[in-house]
Amino acid sequence: MRRAPAGWRRVGGAATNRVVRRGAVLVSILAFLAVLLGSSVAAWFHQRTQLAALRERVATQEADVATLRAERERWNDPAYVEQQARERLKFVRPGERSYTVLDPEPADPATPSIAGPGSSEKVAPRPWYDTVWESVRTADAPGARR
Repeated sequence: MRRAPAGWRRVGGAATNRVVRRGAVLVSILAFLAVLLGSSVAAWFHQRTQLAALRERVATQEADVATLRAERERWNDPAYVEQQARERLKFVRPGERSYTVLDPEPADPATPSIAGPGSSEKVAPRPWYDTVWESVRTADAPGARR
């Protein structure tokens, strides 16, 4: 065992200082790596969420394309084209007669009907704000569909 020179006293602090320095260097390296890799990891997570959203969007668009292809196939059928022309455009074949029925039955029996030319029933015109309020109430009613 070595002896300390005269007037000097050995203290156990040298070993402690070395451990503290090594710990500080290790913490510094870890902090540096965290700063260096932190933005890369955040970007990676952001890209993963974008990728998932884009995959979902592609799946939705592929479903839309399949629907449109099926509709295109329907339009290639002459019977379907004729049916659509009859329903949408009111087309008829030569010699056929077309009838259009307007309001076959009133939607609400409490709603006053417009009097015909031979009727003695008179309906007073309602103010515009009454009509607007009635339409708002009808639209907000549960089960109101058009």
